[in-house]
Amino acid sequence: MTANRIPLIPTLLVLAAVAVMIRLGFWQLDRLEQKEAMLARYTAARAMTSEVPWPHDDAAAQGALYRRTRLDCRSPGSDQPLAGHNSAGETGWVHSFQCLLADGGSAQVAIGWSRDPAARQWPGGTVAGWVAPGAGNSVRLLADPPQGGLEANASPDPANVPNNHLSYAVQWFLFAATALVIYALALRKRLAVA
Repeated sequence: MTANRIPLIPTLLVLAAVAVMIRLGFWQLDRLEQKEAMLARYTAARAMTSEVPWPHDDAAAQGALYRRTRLDCRSPGSDQPLAGHNSAGETGWVHSFQCLLADGGSAQVAIGWSRDPAARQWPGGTVAGWVAPGAGNSVRLLADPPQGGLEANASPDPANVPNNHLSYAVQWFLFAATALVIYALALRKRLAVA
């Protein structure tokens, strides 16, 4: 008799939504493990002293992140100052150039930091530094030592990579529990009236 009073379609929809939310929570826990492994690789890479070749594709870029490298900037474009930090953590402007490389490729090179956003002139040349995350999935070279009379950029640090998958997992599990509680209260009220 009670089973006839529980609405079948809404109950199935709520249970399906709860199942999806729980699955998303476990997916975030899986992403947490992957992110922690990636951050451990980045931390180990940062401690390596040997240089790697400048990466020319996405796969090589991921393997080179947080490693030392050097490149020959044959033809720097114009300065493209971006907000950033220096080695002391102060906010200012990171001066970046899009460089043409000897093999015809290109690389973004952040030559240094200043308080002044005014565009700088830089002739290019050999630059050593860190392979650091760039915009989107790209990488850039953070010059170390800085070039053009600028101050040192903040060194790339894997600790600055966000890792909030645990909080996302908890949110999905809480959403699932909340949906169940709300639906159970609605059913209870419906059954009490019936």
